[in-house]
Amino acid sequence: MKVGIGSDHNAFHMKEEVKSYIASLGHEVIDYGCYSEDEVDYPGVAFQVANDITEAKLERGILFCGTGIGMSIAANKVPGIRSAQCHDVYSAERAQLSNNAQIITAGAKVIGVELAKKVVESYLSVSFQGGNSARKINQIIDKEKQFLLNSSSC
Repeated sequence: MKVGIGSDHNAFHMKEEVKSYIASLGHEVIDYGCYSEDEVDYPGVAFQVANDITEAKLERGILFCGTGIGMSIAANKVPGIRSAQCHDVYSAERAQLSNNAQIITAGAKVIGVELAKKVVESYLSVSFQGGNSARKINQIIDKEKQFLLNSSSC
């Protein structure tokens, strides 16, 4: 699987460790930065990963910042993206199984690197199966399309 990973400066070290871990699981990892502890605003990183998912350049994304909240909010601004903040294995699994989330986020100031690895592994090890969840996801997609249509007619 082709996985995009990114962070702000608050989570640089976590990103680096998780990036290596994802590669050890056999996935192709594309690093979207940041590339040091120098201060970086997270929205640009989140937008790049989310855009590349919508353009089918990536299959999934993993984003880290201090809390995971900002990255998730930013990624969710890109039409067609479903990003879920996950700080535990169960939520990461359900983000994919129930919500077909293309991106998960986590906070380096909230969880440690070892838990982050487990969360990411759980997320990457499952695939959306549809079922009752597909109906709900389609409702979200339809509402998003409705908002986009309404905003373009203004």
